[in-house]
Amino acid sequence: MEWTIEYHSVDVQEEIRSLPSKLKAQYFKFANRMMIYGPNLMPPHTKAFGSGLFELRLKGQEGIARVFYCTVIDQKIVMLHSFIKKSQKTPANDLTIAKKRMKEVKERYAKNKKITKS
Repeated sequence: MEWTIEYHSVDVQEEIRSLPSKLKAQYFKFANRMMIYGPNLMPPHTKAFGSGLFELRLKGQEGIARVFYCTVIDQKIVMLHSFIKKSQKTPANDLTIAKKRMKEVKERYAKNKKITKS
């Protein structure tokens, strides 16, 4: 069974679509691989941040970008937040946004699962 990719919001889709062209092309290449092989493409392409949060690591002539994501039931990968990386360390604000959105996604899926069981 293949994986599907969803987005936390339309804003996240727009963030990704607005990446520089080579980074965006790399995102779509890796996203296609994730749909076939699953969310863990292994380093250097993906990195686990713990508690179910992961990052997709994009690097090219135009710079470095990161896309945070998580997984949920039914083999779904949910893209949470993307940003252009400007320093060695992941900015705390970007990590906070990703964690907050992951919590929202997990709660939404847990709630929907309870509704469908009733």
